[in-house]
Amino acid sequence: MILFGTNPIAWANDDDQTLGAHIPTEKILSDASAIGFDGIENGHRWPDEPEALKQLLGGHGLKFISGWYSLNLLVQSVEDEKKAIQPHLDKLKHNGCKVCIACENSNTIQGSDTDLSQSPVLSVDEMKAFGAKVEELAVFTASQGIDLVYHHHMGTVVETADEIDAFMAATGPATKLLFDAGHCYFGTKGADPTPILAKYVDRVGHFHAKNVRPAVMRDVREKGMSFMDGVRAGVFTVPGDEEGGVDFHPLLKLLKDAGYEGWIVIEAEQDPEVREPFKYQSLGLKTLKSIASEVGLT
Repeated sequence: MILFGTNPIAWANDDDQTLGAHIPTEKILSDASAIGFDGIENGHRWPDEPEALKQLLGGHGLKFISGWYSLNLLVQSVEDEKKAIQPHLDKLKHNGCKVCIACENSNTIQGSDTDLSQSPVLSVDEMKAFGAKVEELAVFTASQGIDLVYHHHMGTVVETADEIDAFMAATGPATKLLFDAGHCYFGTKGADPTPILAKYVDRVGHFHAKNVRPAVMRDVREKGMSFMDGVRAGVFTVPGDEEGGVDFHPLLKLLKDAGYEGWIVIEAEQDPEVREPFKYQSLGLKTLKSIASEVGLT
């Protein structure tokens, strides 16, 4: 079964909380419901208490999809990580979630003012060791009915095509991939993300339908801008935006052919005062549902 979701960062950004600070929480939820989404991911506005979260979203007819979890496996043991992640897993289980979105954040530059070209890089041996720790943690989450879906992400140690390859080779079957079309496009400097998805589609446990404006992406790289500079400049957008560079047709066709079942989430942060969230999220969902129907992913 395919479900369509969104992320509140389209309305109220998590990393730069001045973006969308004026938008009431009630409007975010009422918008998401009115547009027709089945669920929504986590955001800094939502309560952390599992039942309070369930009641808040459920009151708008929305499921809690999952939420970002910041790993620190490069600086602490797997046992310490297991203890740290358990309350998050408990929240996910209480809300019927099937995946835990995870990304190493101990040395990320995604929220800093650092030039994005300075993203952290692991050596071959470091990546192998890191992957082994992620896999051990993924086995732990899977034992509780939750798949760990790793989010390759700009500004982190799994950003480029080569890094995705190295990470996937370093992990085992318990570790699933959160395939993010926009971060893949950005991380490969505008290359078609389809071949990368094709390579790993059988291990994809979650899908982010993020689009990228190529002109802004080039500015970010050429002018030494940070990741958040790029976000504020509008580097990301939704499926269906004519300014976007990602073709979602072959991506959704791959998901269909692989028998993918799960969430397709529009995670496209923009300045809500420049690009009105209701308009853009509506466009994104309409586009995805049209493509899904066309390729038989329904």
